[in-house]
Amino acid sequence: MSETIENICPLCGRPLDVPCNKHHLLPISKGGKHTPTILLHKICHDKIHAVFSETELKRNYNTIESILQQEEMQRFVKWLSKKEPSYYDKSVKMKK
Repeated sequence: MSETIENICPLCGRPLDVPCNKHHLLPISKGGKHTPTILLHKICHDKIHAVFSETELKRNYNTIESILQQEEMQRFVKWLSKKEPSYYDKSVKMKK
């Protein structure tokens, strides 16, 4: 059975597996409550919120393409690409 694009994490490109989270490209706190979401691995979602503030996400990083242009996110995706799809590291902390 072939994978469809919906079965791939748009951030890391690995097959989706639990745990997963919905990510609002426009943060809820910045007016994104009823905007579209994308499904990401929880570790990918946590990393986005560890690297970027809600304001940065709204202003500069509201697409997967723009998030992937940031150097720390590129390093993270390269590192994560070697992990199993179900890998989750609880040490990834959200930015306060």
